[in-house]
Amino acid sequence: MASLLKPHPLITPYKLGKFQLSHRVVLAPLTRQRSWNNVPQPHAILYYSQRTSKGGLLIAEATGVSDTAQGLKPIVDAVHAKGGIFFLRLGFQPNGQAPISCTDKPLTSNGIDVDQFSPPRRLTTDEIPQVVKDFRLAARNAIEAGFDGVEIHGAHGFLLDQFMKDQVNDRTDKYGGSLENRCRFALEVVEAVVDEIGADKVGIRLSPFAAYAEAGDSNPKALGLYMAESLNKYGLLYCHMVDECAHSLLPMRKAFNGTFLVAGGYDREDGNNAVAENRADLVAYGRWFLANPDLPKRFGLNAPLNKYNRETFYTPDPVVGYTDYPFLEDTELIINAFKYYYFSNL
Repeated sequence: MASLLKPHPLITPYKLGKFQLSHRVVLAPLTRQRSWNNVPQPHAILYYSQRTSKGGLLIAEATGVSDTAQGLKPIVDAVHAKGGIFFLRLGFQPNGQAPISCTDKPLTSNGIDVDQFSPPRRLTTDEIPQVVKDFRLAARNAIEAGFDGVEIHGAHGFLLDQFMKDQVNDRTDKYGGSLENRCRFALEVVEAVVDEIGADKVGIRLSPFAAYAEAGDSNPKALGLYMAESLNKYGLLYCHMVDECAHSLLPMRKAFNGTFLVAGGYDREDGNNAVAENRADLVAYGRWFLANPDLPKRFGLNAPLNKYNRETFYTPDPVVGYTDYPFLEDTELIINAFKYYYFSNL
């Protein structure tokens, strides 16, 4: 009986800087493609509100740094009304322009329909300071919209990740070649954002072991460790790393002085073990949180989980696969109704 009453490590409080979290289950930033002309719609209010718990941390999907905070404030207000802590992920997505990169090499056809992607345009050395300024402005816009902080997107083949990875970065200027040079751009963005809104409101997401959009690295462990150590200079609130293919993030966890988040296919047991073994402070969930809007509650009760449907991950429908996943109470009502019908007709 004592073991049943013992709290799950994931469902224990945690102090994230000035934020008091009631549990360690984080909503990961997810690309759901439900906005219109890059402006969030009312159904996004319901989506984030459904997944908010008092003292829970949510990280919103990537918002282009060249965008304003239009349409975001009602979502922030809904999350805050339920006691949630809300961070916005910042990624660079130039509006109506060719994608920019560290290179002008197009994607190969290695398992990818390259025809759907425009060839990238190589950023010139002189253009990079303006992109850094765009990140700074975006961070300010996020805080003015009411977000509690921002997460810089340095993962999954996005712009900063491309610069960091030697399998895509073929530059010969001060932003290419050595590990230090390849990480220079990302760290300049970190410094600018911290200077603008304060380190206590800034996190970053990194995926050193991943190779999304062919952005891989020949020595991902060295890359992750270098970034974790370098970030300490700026006093970031947290570092959010993705653990792909079961690679260990423990060296990065030990090197980084702030809060360490992990993500990458964790289930309930994996997350509890990561916290219990001090491999992470917080665990971010994407697919499971999408399919279970009350995921922290289900984890705490060892309740069954809704299965997610991959076919509806990226559809534009404002309801299906987005806000129509049932809560635990709804599931219990259905089960009880079935039991009543079944036993009353015996």
